[in-house]
Amino acid sequence: EPTNHLDAESVAWLERYLAEFPGTVVAVTHDRYFLDNVAGWILELDRGAGIPYEGNYSAWLDQKRTRLATEEKQASARQRSLERELEWVRMSPRARQTKSKARIQKYEELATAAEGEKVMQNEIVIPPPARLGNDVVIAKSLKKAYGEKVLFDDLSFSLPRGGIVGIIGPNGAGKTTLFRMIAEKEKADGGSLTIGDTVQLAYLDQTREFNDANTVYKEVSEGNDVIMVGKREMQARAYLAQFNFKGPDQQKKVKDLSGGERNRLHLAKLLKSGGNLLLLDEPTNDLDVDTLRALEEALIGFPGCAVVISHDRWFLDRIATHILAFEGNSETVWFEGSYRDYAEDFKRRKGADADRPHRIAYRKLVHK
Repeated sequence: EPTNHLDAESVAWLERYLAEFPGTVVAVTHDRYFLDNVAGWILELDRGAGIPYEGNYSAWLDQKRTRLATEEKQASARQRSLERELEWVRMSPRARQTKSKARIQKYEELATAAEGEKVMQNEIVIPPPARLGNDVVIAKSLKKAYGEKVLFDDLSFSLPRGGIVGIIGPNGAGKTTLFRMIAEKEKADGGSLTIGDTVQLAYLDQTREFNDANTVYKEVSEGNDVIMVGKREMQARAYLAQFNFKGPDQQKKVKDLSGGERNRLHLAKLLKSGGNLLLLDEPTNDLDVDTLRALEEALIGFPGCAVVISHDRWFLDRIATHILAFEGNSETVWFEGSYRDYAEDFKRRKGADADRPHRIAYRKLVHK
């Protein structure tokens, strides 16, 4: 897991370093952008077997889909999810941009369809929330500083009600502080921040607080066999299964969970509330690829607004309709488009300076 908790600038440096490395590299990672850029082979561990694939992550997707098709006579939810991700990989940049804009324009259709949708098994399902009005969150000339450190001094944006906004930038730039301001846990030093009257907030922060003595089942169900998921009743065990807690895993003590399992449990607790504005702070940390893909599918189908802080570039490229970038030196950029579109725009604006690390001067490593 070499990329865990690294910001995009650090990961980009690591990718360049590995490209020039003369030896062999074996990496355990769930970072699909990283895999796509550096891997020549992928070894998948699946149901007790090690299956080698030649190529990067995009090539693995294609080969994996073919293998699943021969194993399963009927298209499973997992296979359909792979198909959709592969379809996205093959889209032209223009087609991806068109799809993102269509999500914003068709908010009403998405909201209506979600109200009649049945909860599917073995997939993360975000319950249909109350409808949003036109005003979600509007920031005008926001300012925030801690002592001499200025995080941002002229931050303006308006969240679209059907949008999925990816927030990127180096650690310590003010991304989590902005979330805390939207959640009314911090105050701005200047400017205005308006929350729409119809907003029902669901905030996944990084604290991940649990009762470690509880089982997974009790932590989510509070001892009830049937729970409310948004406005619907649902069997607690079926709901947990959607987050890949199945059978005996539901009886695990919270204190014994891995980092990825704790993150999945936190998602399960948050998403049952039915908020129509989701603030997700690093939701992908420690998640396996199948759960990442399921979360992507859930967010793409979510009939509300989501704002996501993440260093996972593949995740953001799949889901984001807009990017809010903290570019350093208190500068912020609001960009309509995917992460890949933003990265290309950044290179156009910065030129040769775009690929140069700004916070750290890396010295070239010498191999002996």
